[in-house]
Amino acid sequence: APVPQVGTNLTDLRLPRKVTVRELGGCMGPIWPSYYSECSALLFVVDASNPTQVSSSCIQLLSVLSAAPLASVPVLVLFNKIDLPCYMSLVEMKSLFRMQDIVSCATQPITMLETSARDGTGLADVLQWLRTTLKDPC
Repeated sequence: APVPQVGTNLTDLRLPRKVTVRELGGCMGPIWPSYYSECSALLFVVDASNPTQVSSSCIQLLSVLSAAPLASVPVLVLFNKIDLPCYMSLVEMKSLFRMQDIVSCATQPITMLETSARDGTGLADVLQWLRTTLKDPC
């Protein structure tokens, strides 16, 4: 079974230029603001198979979206773990998060996708979003 991210990881991607992705686990929330000034795009990952985490994930997302240094940073919300039988669909997650209200009030552009880190579903869409957002040619 996958283990939740509890530290920080750096990963370099070629899109085709090098882009560094910093992964910060949810429990690292108190230190997230120290990285905001370095941020060109934000990927916010939500466990779509865990309904008990929805409210805390929503609060964290609202906190991130309201941070002044991120006011114009494009955001991709990833509803992950759609490979699990108990996952909540994109429609359900949008409803639970009240994403329509969040998007209408946000100062930054927000995109939402379903993904499975385990089987790669949605990964091509995430990479395309990064290329487009970071102004790299296909």
